[in-house]
Amino acid sequence: MDGSTPLPPGQHLVSAPKVRHYGPVPRVGSRPWSMIFSVDQAGGGETLGRLTVAELAELERADVDGDLHCASGWSAQNLAWSGVPTSVLVDRFPPPRGTVGVLVYGEYGYSANVRLEDLLRPSSLVATGLDGRPLAPEHGFPVRLVVPHLYSWKSAKWFRGWEYLTAQRRGFWEERGYHLHGDPWAEERYSYLE
Repeated sequence: MDGSTPLPPGQHLVSAPKVRHYGPVPRVGSRPWSMIFSVDQAGGGETLGRLTVAELAELERADVDGDLHCASGWSAQNLAWSGVPTSVLVDRFPPPRGTVGVLVYGEYGYSANVRLEDLLRPSSLVATGLDGRPLAPEHGFPVRLVVPHLYSWKSAKWFRGWEYLTAQRRGFWEERGYHLHGDPWAEERYSYLE
């Protein structure tokens, strides 16, 4: 981590991702962790499917070197994520016609709006590992969404699935004044910039 890779404007380099999240770290016990993929009420309100972590582990895997850019101004670069490409899950649970994005869910009711084209980028994945080890609880164990080209509030820890949207809705931080898209290279931190 020599800092030779450019950083988005307004960011400073840290050696490891800081631990930031909404709510306490969940205790993952003996019950299976599951993820639900559905369509919003405007699109019919149906559940398309459910996956456990064990079922997720049976799907196509990928390794991605990606960054985390926090809207508070720090960036951790070249993190080695492993997991399932989000495109594999989109193929398994296809969106309805007219889908504009997803509302991604994490534990404790956390949500984040992510455009479908951002979810489909090759670097986006549902991660189960970081730097050759399973995710640590404070970094999202057992599963975390990773969308490394957007600010890190879009990379929901303790991933619980997504809901396809046929009309835009704001997630947890977007409802509190953060940008709907969240591109760090364009400094899309706050909603007044939309």
